[in-house]
Amino acid sequence: MTTAVKSELELDGLVEKSFMLEGLGCANCAAKMEAGIKRLDGVINANVNFMNKKLNIEMDSNSDIKGIINKAEKIIKSIEAHVDIMPIGENSSGHSNGHDHSSHNHGHSHGHNHGDDSIKSEFKKELFKILIAGAIMVLGFVLDLSPMLELMIFLAAFVIVGSEVLLRAVNNIRRGQVFDENFLMGIATIGAFIIGEYAEGVGVMLFYQVGELFQDVAVHRSRKSISDLMDIRPDYANLKYGDRIKVVSPEEVKIGDIIVVKPGEKIPLDGKVIEGNSSVDTSHLTGESMPRDLEIGDEALSGFININGILSIQVSKAFGESTVSKILDLVQNASSKKAPTENFITKFARYYTPAVVFGALAIAVIPPLIMGQAFSEWLYRALIFLVISCPCALVISIPLGFFGGIGGASNKGILIKGSNYLEALNHVEAVVFDKTGTLTKGVFQVTEINPSVGFESDELLEMAAYAESYSNHPIAVSILKAYNKAVDKSLVDKYEEIAGNGIKAVINGSEILAGNPKLMDGEKIEYKGVESIGTIIHLALDKEYAGYLVISDEIKRDSKDAVKELKALGIKKTIMLTGDTKLAGEKIAYELGLDEVYSELLPHEKVEKLEMIEARKSPKGKIIYVGDGINDAPVLARADIGVAMGGLGSDAAIEAADVVIMMDEPSKIATAIKIAKKTKTIVWQNIFFALGVKGIFLIMGAFGIVTMWEAVFADVGVAVIAILNATRAMK
Repeated sequence: MTTAVKSELELDGLVEKSFMLEGLGCANCAAKMEAGIKRLDGVINANVNFMNKKLNIEMDSNSDIKGIINKAEKIIKSIEAHVDIMPIGENSSGHSNGHDHSSHNHGHSHGHNHGDDSIKSEFKKELFKILIAGAIMVLGFVLDLSPMLELMIFLAAFVIVGSEVLLRAVNNIRRGQVFDENFLMGIATIGAFIIGEYAEGVGVMLFYQVGELFQDVAVHRSRKSISDLMDIRPDYANLKYGDRIKVVSPEEVKIGDIIVVKPGEKIPLDGKVIEGNSSVDTSHLTGESMPRDLEIGDEALSGFININGILSIQVSKAFGESTVSKILDLVQNASSKKAPTENFITKFARYYTPAVVFGALAIAVIPPLIMGQAFSEWLYRALIFLVISCPCALVISIPLGFFGGIGGASNKGILIKGSNYLEALNHVEAVVFDKTGTLTKGVFQVTEINPSVGFESDELLEMAAYAESYSNHPIAVSILKAYNKAVDKSLVDKYEEIAGNGIKAVINGSEILAGNPKLMDGEKIEYKGVESIGTIIHLALDKEYAGYLVISDEIKRDSKDAVKELKALGIKKTIMLTGDTKLAGEKIAYELGLDEVYSELLPHEKVEKLEMIEARKSPKGKIIYVGDGINDAPVLARADIGVAMGGLGSDAAIEAADVVIMMDEPSKIATAIKIAKKTKTIVWQNIFFALGVKGIFLIMGAFGIVTMWEAVFADVGVAVIAILNATRAMK
C-alpha cells in the first residue's frame, strides 16, 4: 500500500533517503541492520521498518551521502545477503500495493519471489520437504535397523529438513553474525546427533521448520490484512479526451484534466464535480458508515468509492499531493516513529540472546567439571537452553501489535503518525480543546444587529460586510452571508487585520473599525458593554461608535458525548481555550460539562495557557490539544499530542498534528485512546507471555525437566501465538 514518495528530501542540512528491502524476513535481523546503520558517521537517524520492509536514513547533507548508502548496503548484505535494496521512486517495487513480497524464509527469506502465488508455491515446497523428512523419520522409528543404518536414515531426514538452516548459519558466522536462530538450532540439533539422540535432533528441526512455516504465514497474513485495511490506492483513472475516455495511471493525470468515475470505482484524484451526482462511500478514509451525496460544485476526494451515478471531476491536485497519497504515506510511515516499548525490546533482544548462549555454555561445562557428572547429560540441557533462547516472539509480535493498532485506528478515520504517539495516548491526563470548529460547528450566524443612535441596522451590517470583505474567517463569512449583497471591493482603500483584535479598513474615504472590545479600547472609542451569548463585533465609523453585531455558533451534537466518554476513560481534566468572550465560553463549557475554560485568548496566549496546564501534570502524564489544525498550529506543535479535527482534505491539519481525525467528531478522541489502551494490553500480554514461558522453560531445561520437543514449543510455538495475538490490535 505504498504511494509515490520522494526518495530524497533535503531540509535544514538534512538529507533523507528511503529504500524498500525486498526479501526482508527476519525481525531480529531488521533490528541489527538498524543498529549498524545508526552507528555510521554522518547518519543522524535510521529506521528499518520490518512490517513494511522499508529503510529510512537521515543524513547530514555535508556528509558523503553515496558512501553512507554503500556502507548501509554492506551492513544489510552482511546480515541478510539475499535482501534487495531498492530506492523508493526508482523501482516499481516501491509500489507494493500492500502485498507481501517475501517468500517463506524460516526467519531469513531466501528468494526474491513476488505476490501471493509465489508465496503459496514456496509454502507448498517447504511443506513437501517437511512431509518427506517426516516420512523418513517415521521409517527410522518403525524399522528395526542396525545402529549405522539408523544413523543414515535419520541423517537423510535431517539433511532434507535442516540443510538450509545449517547453510545460513555458516554463512552468517562467516559474516560475523553468530547469535541468531539458525546458529542456535544448528548447534542444538548437531549436539543431539553427537550425544546419540538422532530422532530428537531430526524431530526438533522438523518441529522448528513447521513452526517457522506457520509463523511466516501468520506474519504474511497480518501484513496483508493491515494493508487491506488501507487498500485505497487507486489503480487507474478514466481520463477524458474530448469525447473519448482513456484509462491511465493516476500519476499521469494533470491539474485541470477531467476524469470520469463510474459506479463501483474509486475516485483516483482530488477535484471538483463538474457533471453528474452520486452517493459515495467514504468509510475507508473517515470510518463513516453512511454514504455521502456529491453534486455539481462539491469537492470529491481521492479514496472515496463511487456508489451509483457517473461523475465527471476536474482534477485540482496531482496524485502525489492528493488526499489518498498523503494518507497512504502517513499510515505507511507511521511505524517509523517507534514507541519506547519497541525500542526497549530491540535493545533487550541485542543482549538477551548472547547472555543465554553464554548461560548455555556455563550449563554444559561447569556442572561436569565441579560435580563430575556426565558431560552428555549437561550438554543436552545446554542445547535445550539454546533452543529456547531466540527472541523472535518479541521482536516480531511487538511492532506487529503497534502496526495493527495504527491500522485499526486508520479504519475508524483516525490517523496516528507513529507508534510513539499511540503509546503516549495511554498516559493522557488532560484533554484541551479549541472551541470554534472543534467543539462547535464553526458555522456562524448573525443573530443580533444593534445600531447606536444615529445609525440604521442596514447601514451597520453594510459597514461590517465591507470591513470583513477580505477576511476568510468564519465570522466574516457569516456577516457577508447576512448582508447578502455584492461588495464593491474597489471602494476599500486600505485594509489592516489586527491579530486577536479585529479589522481597520478605509472604505470610500471613511475609517471603519470592526472587532472586539480590545480594538475599541486601543482606539480610545467609548462603546456599550454587552453581556450576550455569542461573539460580539463592535463597529465604529470615523472614531464614532456605531453599534454591535452578535454572532452565534452551534455546539456539535457529538461534543457532549465526547467529554462524557473521556471522563469515563479516566481523563482527569477537560479544558477549553477560546478567543471568544468569557460569557460565551463559560456557557458552552457548562453545557458540555468541561472542567475549566479560558476565554478571550490570543493565539500566543493559548500556548502560554497550555504550558501552564502542562506544568500541573505528573511527570509521565500527557496533554492532548485538539484544534482544527489551521489556526492552531503553534498549540498543536507545543502539546504532547496534537490532534487535528476534520483533517479530510486539509493539508494544514495533516501536517500540523500528531493525530489526525478525518471527521468533525470529537468523540473519536476517546476512540483513539481506547485503541491505544487495547494495543498496550496486547503488547504487554505478548511480553509477559513470551518472557514468562521462556523463563519457565529455561529453568526447567537447566534442571533437566523438559526435552527438546517442549523447548521448540517454547521458541516457535510462543512466537506463533504471540503473532496471532498481535493481529487482534487491528480489530
